[in-house]
Amino acid sequence: MQTSRLVKYLTAAGAVLALLTPAPTALASVAATVPAGTPAATATAPAAATWQPPLSTRGRYVVDAQGQRFRLKSANWDGAQGSWSGSGSAADPANHHAGQNSSDIPLGLDRAPLSALLADFHRLGINSIRLPFANEMIHATAPVPDTAVAANPELRGRTPLQVYDAVVAALTGDGFAVVLNNHTNTSRWCCGVDGNERWNSGQSTGRWADDWVFMARRYAANARVVGADLYNEVRRDVLDDPNWGLGDNHDWYAAAQLAADRILTEGNPDLLIVVEGINWTGLPVDGLPHERPTLAPVRTLSHTLLDSHKLVYSAHFYGYTGPRHSGATGIGETHDARYQDLTRDQLFQTLTDQAFFVTGDGQHYTAPVWISEFGIGAQETGAAARTWFGNITDYFADHDADFAYWPLVGWEGHDDWALLRYDTAGRRYGLLDQADWRGTAWNHLMTAASRTGTVPQVPVRRMLTTDHGDAVQSRRVRAGGDWDQGASKAACPDGLRLIGLSHSGGRGLCTDTSAGDLRATNTAQTVVTDERYVPSGGDWAGGYTKFQCPAGQFLIGYSRRGERVSAALCVPAGSALGRSGRTVWFDRSDNRPADDNGGDFAQGRYKGQCAADEYAAGIAFTTRFAAAPGPAALLCVALRP
Repeated sequence: MQTSRLVKYLTAAGAVLALLTPAPTALASVAATVPAGTPAATATAPAAATWQPPLSTRGRYVVDAQGQRFRLKSANWDGAQGSWSGSGSAADPANHHAGQNSSDIPLGLDRAPLSALLADFHRLGINSIRLPFANEMIHATAPVPDTAVAANPELRGRTPLQVYDAVVAALTGDGFAVVLNNHTNTSRWCCGVDGNERWNSGQSTGRWADDWVFMARRYAANARVVGADLYNEVRRDVLDDPNWGLGDNHDWYAAAQLAADRILTEGNPDLLIVVEGINWTGLPVDGLPHERPTLAPVRTLSHTLLDSHKLVYSAHFYGYTGPRHSGATGIGETHDARYQDLTRDQLFQTLTDQAFFVTGDGQHYTAPVWISEFGIGAQETGAAARTWFGNITDYFADHDADFAYWPLVGWEGHDDWALLRYDTAGRRYGLLDQADWRGTAWNHLMTAASRTGTVPQVPVRRMLTTDHGDAVQSRRVRAGGDWDQGASKAACPDGLRLIGLSHSGGRGLCTDTSAGDLRATNTAQTVVTDERYVPSGGDWAGGYTKFQCPAGQFLIGYSRRGERVSAALCVPAGSALGRSGRTVWFDRSDNRPADDNGGDFAQGRYKGQCAADEYAAGIAFTTRFAAAPGPAALLCVALRP
């Protein structure tokens, strides 16, 4: 979360409002031996990295195009998201965060040449940059002031977006991976009640998604632009909370799903999609509900993208905030514990509960977790804050975590949170100096044992939900048109098969476990709406209506009208399938394999699931009066003949 250590909170109609969260993550300093005040121009960057884009995921890990682990060891190069505090003249640096007027471009371009900045980034040991931007920046037409690019005169006369283009090109040309981050709507400092609380504060969700398609297309030819971090620190505004799955205009889960689909279909199918949890809900007042949900809602409602290997979840942690603490002092401060108040064991458990549970194997939500903001000041003297920084970097090191420090670049004498600070003469200060106390923790984080090399393919499990509309996550099915007009439809991503259903609520579970992609290469599919494919003498659910796939086909989707099953969607297999099956009933209790692979994909509802070595070939339900018409049984058939 892009904020200073002072968290803004306002009072409106007697209620305490809005929260601000501190500045992002820190990455380790590999060489803390350069004296303070070293001229940036003397730096020399190492050769470009050898990793091969694009990036994707395998279980909890990010991997490159060759399947090699790519650990996101990142930092946030902020500025293009805006620095104005929202009051006073925007021309006065005093009215900008830490007195630094970014001119809506990445900080530091007035102080050091791009080549010198990048060389210093390499010295830190980072391999990737989270690069914030504002929607307002995209549409700005006025050139940046010459003073904002004084150390890079070739950038004079360019708009903020054109400067952003040049920074992206320089970073990727030097071997860094770049994750685009939509940080704010307006070009002002985040993160309080500032008009940037949600992706659709002051703009429609459609306009927001349009801007993402624009940005994805703009850099689609640059393979080292590897990700789209959809929105920063979604939080409450004066009146309303964001939510995760209610289907309304404040539904962050649905908005992220929409933007991801559009980016992958209209913008750039190679991008990682980074979805941050919800940063804050409720009013920060003792006795009233309030919390930082972060990624906790993912346990019961996770995203399923068109590409099952592109999802990354994200969360932010700062010592002065807490699981139920906004980070405020004075107005808006509650008596809840801050993260820096927790013992080491308590902090570790909290990090697991709020974020790192997502990295557990074999669940519908399993994905990499990127802590895309954390940080602390070089001038911090508080024992609790310093201990917190050591503890959280230990946790990241011990858990081989992906991370991004906030911020990367600042002005000397202004923002001591920055890993690297530059004065007006271009001299560098910060983490590469021996005197910076953060160096010990940083070095540990950067040099601790980490998984490298090839990451084997692992089975995928993904949730389908028709809670508020269609969930057709297969490109091949989408290309075939609307296969059950007027019904709520769900289809597994390409390469996965349907393996589980809930009795009510329209949830499903997809997987490729044990067999990989079963589907034949052709585009054939069968929409089943009656019992014509149930063989004579093969009544596997007596007294129930059965939608069964033709021989040699398997289930990848379903549709419903209300709770009643409307159709089953089947596709042919590329090789012979088994014929021996069993009936898995789940209309009166759960009926899932003992290993619980996939997890609870429909919490609070009865559900059934085939075993890992089976495929689903049919759905049974009842039309009896007063009986629940949802799926009641699955026909589960052995994968092998």
